[in-house]
Amino acid sequence: MRKANLWKMLLFVVISAVVVVGCSSKESSVEKKDGNKTSNKEMVIAVNENFISMDPHNTGDTNSNSVQSAMLEGLLGFDADGKITPKLAESYTVSENALEYNFKLRKGVKFHDGVDFNAKAVKVNFERIMKDNSLRLNSRGFNLITKIDIINDYEIKVTLKEPYAGMLTRFVSAKILSPKLLAEGKEKIAKDPVGTGPFKFVEWIQGDHLTVERFDGYWGKGERVKKITYKPVPENGSRVAMLKTGEAQVIYPLPSQNIKELENNNAIKVEKIPSTIAQYVSINTMKKPFNDPRVRQALNYAVDKDAFISVVNSGLGLPLDSIIPNKTLHYVKQKEYKQNIEKAKQLLKEAGYDNGFKTEIWGNTNSDTMKGMQFIQQQLKAIGVDLKIKSMEEGTLSDEIYGAQKPEDTKLQMWYVSWSAYPSDTTNATKPLFYGGSFPPNGANTAYYKNDQVDKWMEEVNKTADPTKQDEIYRDIQSTIYKDAPWIFLGVDEILAGKRTNVDGVVITPDGGIDVTDANMK
Repeated sequence: MRKANLWKMLLFVVISAVVVVGCSSKESSVEKKDGNKTSNKEMVIAVNENFISMDPHNTGDTNSNSVQSAMLEGLLGFDADGKITPKLAESYTVSENALEYNFKLRKGVKFHDGVDFNAKAVKVNFERIMKDNSLRLNSRGFNLITKIDIINDYEIKVTLKEPYAGMLTRFVSAKILSPKLLAEGKEKIAKDPVGTGPFKFVEWIQGDHLTVERFDGYWGKGERVKKITYKPVPENGSRVAMLKTGEAQVIYPLPSQNIKELENNNAIKVEKIPSTIAQYVSINTMKKPFNDPRVRQALNYAVDKDAFISVVNSGLGLPLDSIIPNKTLHYVKQKEYKQNIEKAKQLLKEAGYDNGFKTEIWGNTNSDTMKGMQFIQQQLKAIGVDLKIKSMEEGTLSDEIYGAQKPEDTKLQMWYVSWSAYPSDTTNATKPLFYGGSFPPNGANTAYYKNDQVDKWMEEVNKTADPTKQDEIYRDIQSTIYKDAPWIFLGVDEILAGKRTNVDGVVITPDGGIDVTDANMK
């Protein structure tokens, strides 16, 4: 009797196991009526910094932009090579005088809250940016819009008061939010975004994680994971450990010192991507002693850029030999500041700082930033500059830098930072950083650099659609600013990312963004 019962129990266990395996397999990839597959798999992406805001019209950091791009879309987008492509707009045209932009919109698209996407939704988003000069996108082209005409439910025309060469890229940056959300105000927008993207917002626990889940009503068909959790992990070793154990399926950036170790791991793939990410130290040109260009040039001659790439970037990347990376449109190589300690000391002497001076450098708390600041500290010591390092959590750092309403209010002296733009977006690689009208809090000119001739050139180049003329003006802009040295020009990154081998569809873009539109796991 007991033997018979035992066989029955074993048979039951086997049948149960078959049923469980069958259900599990079915649940992980379910065929839908429209021919698309859904997945119940969840992905964790570990990044090196916290997120600051989910308001796409007022964002200045790449990490926040990356997360937003999972949930929100603009009329236009960029492909993997940085070229402009249609997104929520099916097509677009630009008038010969570069003043009128006509968009034919995609039909049948819904926001995550069920509201229809149409021309009215686009207009209310653009008007929000136009009318609020506290939003960062306002000063980046949207303050030039004079009129928005709704042709019909799915066609809209935008008219500028003057030509602006970078306007198409601004239509990429201007992600379209649900009109229902816009009515709820700034605070709600920054914390609870609602868009049309492949994933919708779930929750954001500051400093710990931000989670999105697949939006099954997404207009762009395809298979993607059910959920993605983004985790800010500033410490390099912790990110690597998460990748090795499978706690994270993607980490970005991958610490360069761990390349060989991870390349030898069969469960992990290491990706290397040429970038448009410039690393530099922003110098407050309005504060003594940095108001003297000879001091700023001395700092550049004091730092060995090749050693920076070797020590801080483990040999990955190139020296920053202009104000923009060499992958950027209109780039012109400048005469690089090769390390010359004697020349640096002589320049300091001419500026009245024979014995050097004391100053402070700010940066965030991630491991690579600390390593970079310590390198700069050691290099400047050779010319008598006593550099104090002050690291801050990303949100606090942003508040300190962009909280100052006037140049004289800021405590910032030097900032170890990076900036990226798409290869085709020279405007965004220059104007926000060096134009006299781009000081914080509304711009990213944290060097408080002001050169009247450069300002005129930037205004001129943004009004012409002639590529030859643009080449000429950008050549002058690069030459002048590089000599004025509002930065310590360090390097151009080669991007490193780590992924588990079962990860598909997660693309690291040239500007350091993370595109998860087709994120999936085998």
